[in-house]
Amino acid sequence: MGYLGTPIDTNNTFQSLQGKRFSGNGSTTAFTLDIAPASTLDIEVFVENVRQDPNSAYTVSGTTLAFSAAPDAGTNNIYVVHQAKAVATISAGAGTVNAASMDNTVISGQTALAAEPADTDEFLVSDAGTIKRIDYSLIKATNTPAFFANKSATQNISNNAYTKVAIDTEVFDTDSAYDNSSNYRFTVPSGKAGKYFLFAQVTLSHTNKWREGLVAFYKNGNQDNTTRSYKYFGSGNNQAEDFTVNISGAYDLSVGDYIEVYGYINGGASTQARFISNGTNFGGYKIIGA
Repeated sequence: MGYLGTPIDTNNTFQSLQGKRFSGNGSTTAFTLDIAPASTLDIEVFVENVRQDPNSAYTVSGTTLAFSAAPDAGTNNIYVVHQAKAVATISAGAGTVNAASMDNTVISGQTALAAEPADTDEFLVSDAGTIKRIDYSLIKATNTPAFFANKSATQNISNNAYTKVAIDTEVFDTDSAYDNSSNYRFTVPSGKAGKYFLFAQVTLSHTNKWREGLVAFYKNGNQDNTTRSYKYFGSGNNQAEDFTVNISGAYDLSVGDYIEVYGYINGGASTQARFISNGTNFGGYKIIGA
């Protein structure tokens, strides 16, 4: 008759029972086992081939076997046999754990995160079929880089010439992408390419009438005429006049692209031209999802 029941596992093997020998000396009562039993009933202890009573002859604590009375002297006259077999560890083969092997408690049974993940918290993703881990900072939706800077002092400029506005005081700069010390420019940092909204406001001053002031973004050193803004002004001759020009625009920027703010006053040969600190600023941010 053929075998009925669960198929016999012929692939995995089990280790033999574990044992340990000691030599008594007539005075030592404590001996160290290789494996810690859970109780005295988990091991069989023999002294001179006589099995010892697990309820009174010895105790176990961790790997320490302690006799209530010292065994007699003898070579290997004490031996211990562990009752349970040591079960071999079986590791799942590569690619054998699939969706059908997983239970939803792998997720639902875990403690819920009650706040936004930290930037260094990690997720598993499939990158074209290859499992990889990724920091939350790389996938969260944020309007960063973001920056805003003001001008701290009046800047004298040449008449009838575009001049970079030295906007030198950062209010905030999330990615350290704005240079407020020498170049006065925003540069797209590594990994942050995308669409940006940028804005600037420049307060100009003149001492002539019926002339014009202009403000423009420069991208990678070249003027962007699509967002250039200008303003005509007039006042009594040789009377100082301050006026503000605003510009803004959306840009598709690559890593390393940079944006600067330039201003221009056409006020005649006698004009005293300046950028005024009050009301002069530059800012921007990356557009989410763009």
